[in-house]
Amino acid sequence: MNIHQKYILRCIELAKKGLGTTAPNPMVGCVIVHDNKIIGEGFTSPYGGPHAEVNAINAVKDKDLLKEASLYVTLEPCSHYGKTPPCADLIAKHQLKEVFIGLQDPHDKVAGKGIKKLEDAGCKVTVGILEDECRNHHKRFLTFQEKKRPYIILKWAESDDGFLAPDATKRSDNPEPFWITNAHSKQLVHQWRSQEQAILVGTNTVLDDNPKLTTRNWAGKDPIRVVLDRSLKIESNYHVLDTSVRTIVLTEVEDASKYMEGVDYVIIDFSANLAKEICAALHQQNITSVIIEGGAKTLQTFIDENLWDEARVFKGAVCFKNGLPAPKLQGTLQHQNKILTDTLSVYLND
Repeated sequence: MNIHQKYILRCIELAKKGLGTTAPNPMVGCVIVHDNKIIGEGFTSPYGGPHAEVNAINAVKDKDLLKEASLYVTLEPCSHYGKTPPCADLIAKHQLKEVFIGLQDPHDKVAGKGIKKLEDAGCKVTVGILEDECRNHHKRFLTFQEKKRPYIILKWAESDDGFLAPDATKRSDNPEPFWITNAHSKQLVHQWRSQEQAILVGTNTVLDDNPKLTTRNWAGKDPIRVVLDRSLKIESNYHVLDTSVRTIVLTEVEDASKYMEGVDYVIIDFSANLAKEICAALHQQNITSVIIEGGAKTLQTFIDENLWDEARVFKGAVCFKNGLPAPKLQGTLQHQNKILTDTLSVYLND
């Protein structure tokens, strides 16, 4: 590994500090080097705030050093006005002599334009350092830009004998949710929720479990709640409609008089290719990543249409003997680890 790759690795490490706060912007990391010494570092601020390059340049105490410095960044600096001015203009203004970029930005407003701005300003630009690592880091942003849909994470917990829930007769005796996993796994799920832009569940999950879909067991922002409710069966007393968190209801009911104030309603076609319809709707809402937490039918729909990127599957120590079967998928096991009594398996859709 050469020195340029080491600096890009540091950029990736910094960029991860923005996980869960920068969306729909990418979480970028930036390092500024002078005479083989890092003089400034930065990562993308929460959405609407300064980008990584701005934060890194602002962190440099002696701005005169910038003219003789090199800048490293995970993604091509932006070249257009959005919530903030173009980063490429700021780099050019400070006359940095060299820029090393992990990955070209596929966004149609950038896509090489940032690189051209830098080169036109006399800056030497090198692109493609640790490109695979940068692609993996920017997987949410790249999926949104290239595939025109959010990065999709499937998540469920199943019993040791492969069921999501026990037989319905047990539920009638005890309507409370049956917890398959332990408290540590539950807290991890809440951490995951804080890292993604949205969380999605189907109608039956809401009616059966009345979930809040928040991050109350972890310090972090709540995801946007996305609820499938084809015919608006979910009534206002359910937690997901309490308006405490932005909530989008995907429905086919066009009568706005049936809509709740403070909730966003989006019309989709439930009759065919439902997962594709959901993805298109979420892309339209500028949502770059979503955790799908249930139920079985919703999860299987995404699996059957092959619209998923990652699956996080817990297996608990309980046995139900019969009940609602867990979804079935074909994927590459990325890693597996124990969380006390639970086993977590993470699969990638290759």
